[in-house]
Amino acid sequence: MITMKVGDVMTRQVVSVRPEVPLKEIARLMVEHMVSGIPVVEADGRVVGVVSEADFLVKERGAEAVRRRPLAWLLGESRATRATLAKVTAVAAREAMTAPAITIEADRPVREAADLMVERRVNRLPVVDAAGILVGIVTRADIVRGFVRPDEELARVIRDEILVKALWMDPHEIEIKVSHGNVELRGTVDRRSTAEVLAHLAGQVDGVVSVTSELTWRLDDSRLEADKPELLFPLTQR
Repeated sequence: MITMKVGDVMTRQVVSVRPEVPLKEIARLMVEHMVSGIPVVEADGRVVGVVSEADFLVKERGAEAVRRRPLAWLLGESRATRATLAKVTAVAAREAMTAPAITIEADRPVREAADLMVERRVNRLPVVDAAGILVGIVTRADIVRGFVRPDEELARVIRDEILVKALWMDPHEIEIKVSHGNVELRGTVDRRSTAEVLAHLAGQVDGVVSVTSELTWRLDDSRLEADKPELLFPLTQR
């Protein structure tokens, strides 16, 4: 596996609540488990929303603070404003939660989860299966920890997943050194294009900071004429 999946870094034991759970109980759970958000699930496990610290802050500020937002008097109560006001009077999860929940599936790349968190300005994503059933939760902290991979693991991934499985190469032909996430590649390969692909793929491994390639090649296939495609067969067909 070159790219880490959400399932590799997510927390599987998730604190969740049903829609009817009182806010006071949710606050207690958040403090007790030291989490900043809790998924809200139906009886069948489907995720319908998330109650976060931000939802409690809305309630704490009160209705007048919501109505005093710039231009609120001119624009009137939009759907978003009405939803925010509903949180102020909320007494249970179903009224306070942010819905629909922004979720992600366990087999999606970690980078996709990171992009989604940034784009939607959330700190966590409930992880669901194809039916929308809660199977875990991934936070920004989980993603950061996921990218801190030991140098030995990075070297193993490059050797086993890229050299052996992707490029069908003898791993003993290439020297791989990793220090603090910085990769150095040395050795000789058949083609220049192979050296370039290897360096590129190594750089795509989650946790790799940089790649320095000192690879050499026996054939500079970048100079092969375009009218001789039969010379450009991939290594996997040798």
